[in-house]
Amino acid sequence: MLIPHALLEPETLTRLIEDFVTREGTDNGDDTPLTTRVARVRHALERGEAVIVFEPDSQQCQLMLRREVPVEWLTD
Repeated sequence: MLIPHALLEPETLTRLIEDFVTREGTDNGDDTPLTTRVARVRHALERGEAVIVFEPDSQQCQLMLRREVPVEWLTD
């Protein structure tokens, strides 16, 4: 299930993005400041290049690039 980022409280969205950009394997040795990485992800969400996916079975959210999401998830 896709969750529109604009429906999340700003603080919740920031925490979700921070969790994503600080996960092991997401920095690949990148020394970019956390605030910059958060801003990049936020911008990708605003441009529609990234989406928030909620998995009801696991009760987990994750961020994905729109191009990696199954097309049937994008059509309502």
